[in-house]
Amino acid sequence: MDTMTKKHVALIILLLVKIASPLAFYFALINAEQATSIFCSALIISFLILSIRISDQWEKAVVLRLGKYVGLKGPGLFFLIPFVDRVDQFVDQRIRVTDISADQTLSKDTVPVNVDAVIYWTVWDVEKAALEVENYRDAIAFIAQTSLRDTIGTHELSDLLQNREKIAQDLQENLDKNTNPWGITVQTVGIKDIIIPPALSDAMSKQAQAERERQARVTLSTAELEIAEKFEEASLRYKNNPVALQLRGMNMLFEGLKEKGSLIIVPSSALDSMNLGAIGGITGLAQHAQKNNEQNSKTE
Repeated sequence: MDTMTKKHVALIILLLVKIASPLAFYFALINAEQATSIFCSALIISFLILSIRISDQWEKAVVLRLGKYVGLKGPGLFFLIPFVDRVDQFVDQRIRVTDISADQTLSKDTVPVNVDAVIYWTVWDVEKAALEVENYRDAIAFIAQTSLRDTIGTHELSDLLQNREKIAQDLQENLDKNTNPWGITVQTVGIKDIIIPPALSDAMSKQAQAERERQARVTLSTAELEIAEKFEEASLRYKNNPVALQLRGMNMLFEGLKEKGSLIIVPSSALDSMNLGAIGGITGLAQHAQKNNEQNSKTE
């Protein structure tokens, strides 16, 4: 008998014990026909109490009759034959979540990793889940952990870190193939975390930093090359146009002298070719005159 049936039987026995003395006194006062009628009524009521079962909306009840499977009942109110039928289990058909983990599992390139994952599964065939496997909850957890370890062993560490979605999809397909004969389907698998040894993590961090420095140097070299090409193109334009070159030199000198306290070192050949010496002297005299005028105005 299932737990609910045992409770009902115990309750009826307790009630009979409580009312045994009053009933015996009452039966002594009435005739045999009335006593038989009352006894039959009590028996029918007890039978109905023992036969009533209720399952929730998301549940199916697996019913056995004398130990043999006869069908599913529910959801809602249903009836059994007392002492002949029993409910073996109530199977929840909602989506369930199971956490799994693989500790110190070697990847394909022999790196020990800890992987935490979560699977979402549901029972789509209650009959198979009840009859084909003894404890489908434990079976799901164990086969999921084994499949996770097998999946880790067939992938390298870099693949595990970069292709989580693909690995989760492969694991989901493998689990679904193994659990379908049990009437269970695995809908989704998610990789929550991949933990690698601290020493390897430090080495990978240094490698990534070195790679970033290399890329920075390559970018800087590429920029220098582009600048050299632009200078070469500009020199070809200035080659046959000395006036433009002189104007450019004057502009550079002007930009440099705008800042106070600036010092500009110009080759003497450039000064002679572009007449920048006279220009620089004129500019310096103009600045000196401007300073004198500011000091005289402050003195006055």
